[in-house]
Amino acid sequence: MARNTTFNILMYSHDTYGLGHIRRTMAIASQLRGPKINILILTGSPIAGRFAFPEHIDFVRIPGMIKKTNDEYLPLSIKINPKHALDIRKNIITATAKTFQPHLFIVDKEPLGLKKEVLPTLRWLKRCRPGTRTILGLRDIMDDAETIRHDWNSKGVYEVLEHLYSEIWIYGNREFYDSIGEYAISEPISRKMHFTGYIPRKVPNKNVVQNTRKEQGLEKHDKLVVVTTGGGGDGYPVMDNFLSMLESQSHPPSFKSILITGPFMPKNERKRIFKRARKLGVRTFHFYRNMEKIFAAADLVVCMGGYNTLCETLSQGTISLIIPRVTPRKEQLIRAKAFHNQHLVDYIPWNKLTASIMREKVLTLLDSPGSFNEAISGFKLTGIETMSQRLQAFRCGDV
Repeated sequence: MARNTTFNILMYSHDTYGLGHIRRTMAIASQLRGPKINILILTGSPIAGRFAFPEHIDFVRIPGMIKKTNDEYLPLSIKINPKHALDIRKNIITATAKTFQPHLFIVDKEPLGLKKEVLPTLRWLKRCRPGTRTILGLRDIMDDAETIRHDWNSKGVYEVLEHLYSEIWIYGNREFYDSIGEYAISEPISRKMHFTGYIPRKVPNKNVVQNTRKEQGLEKHDKLVVVTTGGGGDGYPVMDNFLSMLESQSHPPSFKSILITGPFMPKNERKRIFKRARKLGVRTFHFYRNMEKIFAAADLVVCMGGYNTLCETLSQGTISLIIPRVTPRKEQLIRAKAFHNQHLVDYIPWNKLTASIMREKVLTLLDSPGSFNEAISGFKLTGIETMSQRLQAFRCGDV
């Protein structure tokens, strides 16, 4: 392809629940954009419009769906037959691809899309635009190996990986988790796989961090603990135990706290969290637009171990205490163990979480952060650099 031609990138993020997919997609798009690169994001996220979209990036909103069981999805807002909602999504995705004419199509996480909705687009691109590169972007860990092998075998995913995708980008380090071996990837598919490293996030400068701390009422020597549970749909136990930890203390804590519940925490749970936090003088948010600023201002982040949160905290050089969920997938627990083995995070198993254990961990990490800080400072997040090199190769026709 000629270097002076505008390069169109279409990105698909199914976004049935939480913030992970749209945040990862936005992070990649923000770094890959350029003067002669157009990026269009297909997303089912109900809060996509809350994000600031830079120049040359836009999005197409497809009807939101929410998972009821592992195989059943219901429309998030509109009250129509689920099959009709899925048909609308599928038609929008296909029509957008045919009109936008992408040179690169990046699918996030789901090889077939939600309920196979991306398959028609992948087949059309292979048939009608064979020059378009189709990329499957996978987070470092999808789930435990047995579950992924069974799921991919039953859905015919291995065949799709071999025949409909040009490349597979794994947003992680192979030495942390070898998904090629764990997921029984065949040799023809493994040749397409690139471990990009983890995806870095924007790092605010010192003035921005200082201003953020001032905005949150922090003095120069105050230590700050930020508690976040991503989208928040299943984060109540983390918030509950953290507040119980503060409520059980007979004297004021030696640190300040900020709680970010996430926009998908059920309203009644969020109200309880906000009410208890007010009594303790703890600041709360249900959504925080620029997470990199508040993470950079923090001395410790208590979170649930999602891919994006860990990339964000590591980018800021901030220590994390992870409480990884184990349902409906085990990926957070596997990730927490892998990162803990590298001394990049500490964690509490979900079934061991209590206010007293949380207090012990929080105080230890605040008082003795040295070994964690050393490991974090030496850790490189190379995801964007690797993807940019692949993009440059595509544009120059080197692959």
